[in-house]
Amino acid sequence: MQDWIDYVITLGWTRIGVAAGILLMGVILARVLSRYGAAVIRHRWLAHPTISSWSYAFEKPVRALIIVLSLYLAIYTLSDSSWAGLRILGKLFRSTGVILMSWGFYRLSASSSLLLESISRRIGLDESSMLIPFLSKTIRVVMIIISVTVVGAEWGFQFNGLIAGMGLGSLAVALAAKETLSNILAGIVIITEKPFSKGDWIMTPSVEGIVEDITFRSSRIRTFADSLVTVPNATIADQPITNWSKMGKRRINFTLHVELKTDPVRLQTAVERLEAALQDDPRVAPGLLMVRFNEFRESGLGIFFYFFTNTTVWAEHLTARQELNFMIMRILDEEGVRLAYPAQRILIEEEKAFVGSAV
Repeated sequence: MQDWIDYVITLGWTRIGVAAGILLMGVILARVLSRYGAAVIRHRWLAHPTISSWSYAFEKPVRALIIVLSLYLAIYTLSDSSWAGLRILGKLFRSTGVILMSWGFYRLSASSSLLLESISRRIGLDESSMLIPFLSKTIRVVMIIISVTVVGAEWGFQFNGLIAGMGLGSLAVALAAKETLSNILAGIVIITEKPFSKGDWIMTPSVEGIVEDITFRSSRIRTFADSLVTVPNATIADQPITNWSKMGKRRINFTLHVELKTDPVRLQTAVERLEAALQDDPRVAPGLLMVRFNEFRESGLGIFFYFFTNTTVWAEHLTARQELNFMIMRILDEEGVRLAYPAQRILIEEEKAFVGSAV
């Protein structure tokens, strides 16, 4: 205890007071900037998403940096210039500063940040686009690598040997990571070309369902059986992709068979009424619409239907199709046209026997 008292007396109360004042001012400044400075900046530049994003991202790192700086200056004030620990103290301060600034950029690169949201709006990306989350993950990985490299170099770690070793083993790594690299490149192609977005209903030769997410290596698709299928990006990129969510309207296409003995006049009237009713129905999309008597079959006469519904949502489409089917049945019943059913006709010919008498 006496040694500490002697050390304090050696330092002098003036230096101790200055160090305590520096530390106290740092804490007060950090609190003021945190409570009032950031709020003023966000209020003043609310309409400017870039400045607001920087304010949100660097609020905590700057506050911590001010406290660390005040602590560094307080310790520096109390120490002698000949103290060997000053060199380590400087390294600690610089390393902490790098880590805190990297933390700020890490927060700034969040996929939900105002900055990236503003960028996505400017380049015309919708909320389901996977480009921003992909870019956010890439920036964060790069920031971590840069931070580790700078801090390591500050403490004397040499990465040249590691880089050289990686160069010597690059061939083996490339061969081992060939599939992973191809999946990453395919993921970049999928994100930039946007054959589908998150939430789209897609169909490929290998899978069909709703896209839930895309990562560096694979895409996750929720099938209609509610199972989650993880497909490598390279597999999806090499296959034809049908994006059903991009439909502007949904097709209905079928042939309805009626009895062979149907009266031609009644059949023609029914066909004309069916086409007119579909054209006037608000659930049917305008444009290409055909109702035609187009074929003769052994069991009946074929009426061909080809039209589209306005809705592309599966449940709504099925409801519209059901109501249209009921309408078709009513019109056929009103016109006395009955639906055909499977039947076989057997023709039996009676042979007459001629008996001749010998003379």
